Amino acid sequence: MKRTLTVFFSFFLILSMAASAMAGGPPPKDLLKGYFTEINETDGSVQFRKDGTETMMTLHLNHDMTASDIRLNKKVLVTLDKHAAGENVIGHVSIMFMDLTLIKIGSLLLIGLIGGLLSGFIGSGGAFVMTPAMMSLGAPGAIAVASNMCHKFPKAMVGAFKRYKYGQVDVKLGLVMAVTAIIGVEIGIKIQMFIMNSWGNAGSNLYVSLVFVAVLVIVGLIVAIDAYKLAKGGGAEAKTPKLALALMKLNVPPMMEFKVAKVRISAWVTIPVGLFTGMLAATIAVGGFIGVPGMIYVIGASAMIASATELVIAFIMGCYGSIQWAISGLVDIRMTLLILAGSLFGVQLGALGTTYVKDHIIKIVMAAVMLIVAVSRGAKVPGYLADIGLMKALTPQSTALLNSISFWALITALGSAGAMITFYMIKGMMESRQQEKQAMLKTVQNEI
Repeated sequence: MKRTLTVFFSFFLILSMAASAMAGGPPPKDLLKGYFTEINETDGSVQFRKDGTETMMTLHLNHDMTASDIRLNKKVLVTLDKHAAGENVIGHVSIMFMDLTLIKIGSLLLIGLIGGLLSGFIGSGGAFVMTPAMMSLGAPGAIAVASNMCHKFPKAMVGAFKRYKYGQVDVKLGLVMAVTAIIGVEIGIKIQMFIMNSWGNAGSNLYVSLVFVAVLVIVGLIVAIDAYKLAKGGGAEAKTPKLALALMKLNVPPMMEFKVAKVRISAWVTIPVGLFTGMLAATIAVGGFIGVPGMIYVIGASAMIASATELVIAFIMGCYGSIQWAISGLVDIRMTLLILAGSLFGVQLGALGTTYVKDHIIKIVMAAVMLIVAVSRGAKVPGYLADIGLMKALTPQSTALLNSISFWALITALGSAGAMITFYMIKGMMESRQQEKQAMLKTVQNEI
């Protein structure tokens, strides 16, 4: 274990230094970050000050824009139109950091609470609920991803420590997967930045939503089918999946033994699971619903151990990814602190709940919330396609309908997540107490 820790932290340090050095290159020419300071409605020009400098630029509104589309003295991302006839023509403008009202502050605290419950209960970090929720409140996709990842590592640390005390965390498995997950984080950040540089926040929002829908539907259905089979069998504990059993037979060095997970498997099997976990964590702030099913169905860990060990990976990835996103200037620290405040409380309740429920219950909650959130994000896709010109502009009625579907599906996901976890936790606690009373009664009867 000492050797594993030494190798891991050495790797983490070297990669962090290299990534920080690479991050210092010049920004893309077509993407500007800064503030509009003045607008001239006569000739349609605006004065723009680049973030972090006193450099001023003269930009021009495109033919679809008016002066009302420009917010002065608000930090914005500006994508220049590469196909416009003139120079420095604005293609798209997005406000980076949304205004916070009392309603939005309360909503972010509630989102953090529900996300924390999910994090402690299923080990996914809850980001597949929190990222869409922040986007629905008005945060750009990249800002929601970056801020979500930044809040994740202190929350994951609390959850991992809580479940470590319950004996559910395989520290060695978590560290081994974290090494490849960090590489995946680097790849994911590069993909996200490429999309933003090419299509701005509209492209980033579309990418985040499409990946969400695809992964949530696929993984959600797989987990739902598995949970149904387990529940139909009377709630028996999960058996090791056939795929995992087959992969355990591959004797390809180096072989690794994970005592808590009770698994001996080739390190080459863990590499792709960790890699995809990191890539998704960096691109959409979600890695748990790849990491957790990956550890269950590919590596062969139980749902209980996988969900707990994922918190270790989430802590390491979140810490590393936060540094990289902060370098890019895309972390909204206000949102980070608000969702963190709610989630630190929720994660402890969620972790407590896992001691009273069986594996198939965790899978039921995981699948149900995933599929509902997929509906919420899917309803947003047509609007994002219209924003980047891949389809005709939506009518106001269509936009309002899709936004309503997205909003209420998300509310349903948040409400059902909190209700299901609370219900199963209370039910499990009552059953546990009933079993304790019966055991005590038998003991007394035997003594008599």
